[in-house]
Amino acid sequence: MEEEPEPVRIPVTDVFDLHSVPPRDVEAVVEEYLMEAQRLGLGALRIVHGRGIGVQREMVRSILARTEFVAAFRDAPAEAGGWGAMIVTLRRMLR
Repeated sequence: MEEEPEPVRIPVTDVFDLHSVPPRDVEAVVEEYLMEAQRLGLGALRIVHGRGIGVQREMVRSILARTEFVAAFRDAPAEAGGWGAMIVTLRRMLR
C-alpha cells in the first residue's frame, strides 16, 4: 500500500501566489489559506491568480464571495498585478 505524501507547508503571509498550485487544488488551498490568514490576524491580503483566460480568477472570486469572514475584495491596482490578482479585506475575529 502506497503512503500518502506529506502535505506541503506554505508560510502564510499577506501575499499568496497561486502559480505553483495545481488547478485541481486551487479551491481547497485558497480556502485553507483564508482560514489560516484570519487565524493569524491578517487583515489585508493579495491573492495572485494570474491573467490567463480567467478560470482561476473566477474560482477565487467565487471562494471569496462565499467566505463569511471576507469583508471585501477587488482587482488589484495595476502595480500590484491588476486583474491578475485580488486585494482581499478580512473581518477581524472576535475574541
